[in-house]
Amino acid sequence: MNTLKEVLSLLDEILSLNGRAAEFSPETPLLGAIPELDSMAVVALITGFEERFGFAVEDDDIEGSTFATVGSLVEFVDGKLAF
Repeated sequence: MNTLKEVLSLLDEILSLNGRAAEFSPETPLLGAIPELDSMAVVALITGFEERFGFAVEDDDIEGSTFATVGSLVEFVDGKLAF
């Protein structure tokens, strides 16, 4: 599975970016840089990760830095999948 591709797909879907996420790289800033990524979108992304990847996200797992960049999101998902 290509985690980056899956994360970008989910970002595009949940944030209604209409394909813009395909241009994102791991260095692309998210939180504070993309207006669509508000607190409700963060919750929707977490739910989307749980559904798409089949893992549970605990409250203690989430920090603002998790949503700093595309790469930090991919690292988070990869870390959860490793368990």
